[in-house]
Amino acid sequence: MNTLMRNPTYLKLLAAQIVALSGTGLLTVGLGLLAYDLAGSQAGAVLGIAYTIKMVAYVGLSPIAQALASRLPRKAVLIGADLLRAAVALALPFVDALWQVYVLIFLLQAASATFTPAYQALLPDVLPDEEEYTRALSLSRLCYDLENLTSPALAGLLLSVVSYSGLFVGTVIGFLGSAVLVLVAVLPVVKVDQKAGFVERATKGLRIYLATPRLRGLLAVTLAGAAASAFVLVNTVVMVRVGYSGSERGLAVAMAAFGAGSMVVALALPGVLKRVSDRSVMLGATLALVALMAVLAVWFRAELPSWWAFLLLWAGIGGLYSGILTPSGRLIRRSGASADLPALFAAHFALSHVCWLITYPLAGWTGARLGMGAAMGLLAVLALGGLIAAMLLWHKEVAHQHPELSEDDPHMQANGGMRTHAHPRVRDALHPRWS
Repeated sequence: MNTLMRNPTYLKLLAAQIVALSGTGLLTVGLGLLAYDLAGSQAGAVLGIAYTIKMVAYVGLSPIAQALASRLPRKAVLIGADLLRAAVALALPFVDALWQVYVLIFLLQAASATFTPAYQALLPDVLPDEEEYTRALSLSRLCYDLENLTSPALAGLLLSVVSYSGLFVGTVIGFLGSAVLVLVAVLPVVKVDQKAGFVERATKGLRIYLATPRLRGLLAVTLAGAAASAFVLVNTVVMVRVGYSGSERGLAVAMAAFGAGSMVVALALPGVLKRVSDRSVMLGATLALVALMAVLAVWFRAELPSWWAFLLLWAGIGGLYSGILTPSGRLIRRSGASADLPALFAAHFALSHVCWLITYPLAGWTGARLGMGAAMGLLAVLALGGLIAAMLLWHKEVAHQHPELSEDDPHMQANGGMRTHAHPRVRDALHPRWS
């Protein structure tokens, strides 16, 4: 960790992530208040449409945005996305119609669909050592969880002295701060294929992703994690306020328990992954999550657990969710050449959000219509399907041969000159497809 914290480029990028996440957290609170100001009792429907727009933008625009930006300097792409996000946040206090909110949300999420995969693809080049990169992934997960805990508190503090429009100013400051930190960072340069056409660039990440067994497995376990997290994010408020007759503070405590579980596992994972393979950790966490969801489905149909048991269960879901998602960057990093990583991260960004696009409405509809036990049961079945698919799709690393290569070929030499060898599965000219 000390080596990681002495890397000036990484520290600037980490700080950029933190201030941008803080801005995003303030935006979430401010957007809810703006929706209520414009739509009153229909604010929930407005936010539902806004978040659907967010998911559609993430799924549809991420590969396209990556293809458009692939020939531009990465620093320019990141700064441009931050400036667009800041401009949208600056415009939000002045809207007076719902359609304007929807347009601005679409622009904001289009910028985020550009920024996030580009940022994720940058880290492996900044941190070539896998151990340091693993620690960085854990810190990134920690930042997301801390933002979920601290942003509502920060928003509440600001609202005691300013109107909700002031929250958007805080959002602008966060995105501009992120842009400045990226500007002063010295980023590595990666050569890109200047001959590839737009369609090839836009689909390259998806083609590599879906042709790589470990990444198909990653998508399957991501679906399982999305099933559990969607239930927590959508239905916790109903369970706390109705089932436990709790207050807004009770809701904050429940979500804090979920985040605390996630943080504990994220901090422990770098040490665990030194001894246990990513596949074993992620499949094990998925299996445990499916089992826990099945138990909760039966439990919720009979009665609610005690409040303290509920908090422990939510912490357990958060921990297992983190065990599934945190190592994902390691798998993507091993699955493509450096120049292909932006396309791969964009593909994962889009495909993973398809999972949430499925599970969010499923969690909300079944919870409202069929009850919490049935909702958890249906999502547990979906998670089980993800686990089974992952076990079938994600093969263990196997030895292979290259009979077409001479013994002095660089690839053969890189693998000790052995005709039969094994290495992380990377889809390239020598390995166009893995069975």
